[in-house]
Amino acid sequence: MTNRPPVTDWATDFDFLDPQWVKDPYPIWDDLRARCPIAHTDRYHGAYLPTRYADIRQIAYDTEHFSSRVVAVREQHPPDRGGGPPITSDPPRHRPARMALTPSFARNAIAELEPMTREYCRKLIADFADTGHCDIALDYAQHIPVKVIAHMLGVSDADGAQFRAWVQIIFEASITDEPAMHRALADMTDFFRGHLPDRRANPGTDLMSVLLASRYPDGRPFTENHVLGSLRTILLAGGDTTWSGIGAAIWHLATHDDDRRRLVTEPHLLGSAIEEFLRAYAPVTMAREVAKEATLGGCTFQQGQMVLMTFPAANRDPAMFADPDKVLIDRNPNRHAAFGLGIHRCLGEHLARMKMTVAVDELLRRIPEFRLAGEVVWSAGTVRGPRRLPIAF
Repeated sequence: MTNRPPVTDWATDFDFLDPQWVKDPYPIWDDLRARCPIAHTDRYHGAYLPTRYADIRQIAYDTEHFSSRVVAVREQHPPDRGGGPPITSDPPRHRPARMALTPSFARNAIAELEPMTREYCRKLIADFADTGHCDIALDYAQHIPVKVIAHMLGVSDADGAQFRAWVQIIFEASITDEPAMHRALADMTDFFRGHLPDRRANPGTDLMSVLLASRYPDGRPFTENHVLGSLRTILLAGGDTTWSGIGAAIWHLATHDDDRRRLVTEPHLLGSAIEEFLRAYAPVTMAREVAKEATLGGCTFQQGQMVLMTFPAANRDPAMFADPDKVLIDRNPNRHAAFGLGIHRCLGEHLARMKMTVAVDELLRRIPEFRLAGEVVWSAGTVRGPRRLPIAF
């Protein structure tokens, strides 16, 4: 991702891989929202960048003109459009793909995972608690989502390092490295395909078994491609997005002593604090493909080009949130868009909230005082979070 032409005008030539965007995108979005709320670039074969909450919401609900068959902006489109249901499914295919998984991600189902998640967080913390320092991204945040997702999928978390590698390839390296994307998708497919025969013979309550038992409205079982695509999506969507959210929350607490100490003395605020961290540091920017030419906010969207659904920018829109650049851990109400908008609102939002809440809670219980202790490295791409986050305590 090096040696890319620098951006000279964000309104006409934006690039989410530009170092300025990677380091601090919020001033860029503020500037665009004021002077050019829907930017465009010829990079990535043409892409649009809306920055207002209202515009992003309208696009999210307009499935006729803005398709989810491609949900990432890359130098090359993925080889299999729609290959990750339900996130890449448009109506009418979307509903049955989503409904098959909905019970497994319901609030009560996720609550059953909390004790296991707490135990794992405590184990991770115990490994570094007496050292006085750690990289909280590498040693903590990145492990928690992978552990929980592996459990839900019914596979061993011994492959956690491989899972994390696949996630980082898909969300970062593959933006500009098409062969890397093909290799990672093929490796993930082979991994899950290798588990299917045993799961067909010995079904359980895991997500792999749920998908194999699911049916389309006409009674046909989900095709193997549908099952494999869904499994890849679950692994990817449940990884980087949540560890980025956990990392950003801990980064805030490491750099804002008053908020950290307030959560220690007023733990009942943790729920609203997590919602505010999700709003202020929303990790996920999705995308849509323009299926039909459309006009919105004075901008004409050309068919075949892409739209960056900058939910993090929507969450900083002053038309929607008072003092949007202030992080208020008791903000209420807080109708943020961190989990998306419309029919593709994140299926795993209860899971993400649980993992973030438990991760922050357990860290504050064991290590209530900590501070930033070195340079923070943020991920480059459409999922933003700390890749390196050294702290001392």
